[in-house]
Amino acid sequence: MAPWFDWSKNPLLRKVLFKLIKGDKRKVKKLYVGNLAWAVTDEDLQETFAEHGSVGSATVITERDSGRSRGFGFVEMEDGAEAAIEALNGFELKGRALRVNEAQSKERSGGGGGGRRY
Repeated sequence: MAPWFDWSKNPLLRKVLFKLIKGDKRKVKKLYVGNLAWAVTDEDLQETFAEHGSVGSATVITERDSGRSRGFGFVEMEDGAEAAIEALNGFELKGRALRVNEAQSKERSGGGGGGRRY
């Protein structure tokens, strides 16, 4: 089988398949994972969280220009999210104690333009 078609090895395909499956009315929880070591990959998060439930996607957020990890990521879980939070908050992964909690929705603040210049 071609590697691009193997859903377990292709994060993009895994996300697409998960979004298709997600429509079956199951509640998906998005978890914030902070204090990640620079060496942690999407696959490391996937494997770590899979021990506690069904992982839909696991993504380490990276710098746009350099591609280097920003030290946090997100994991979407169909089930087992509460167990994962309980078990993995403070868990050491690659030398760093993880901070795990339910992700907060992104709220846009007004403004952003600043004041008048004189």
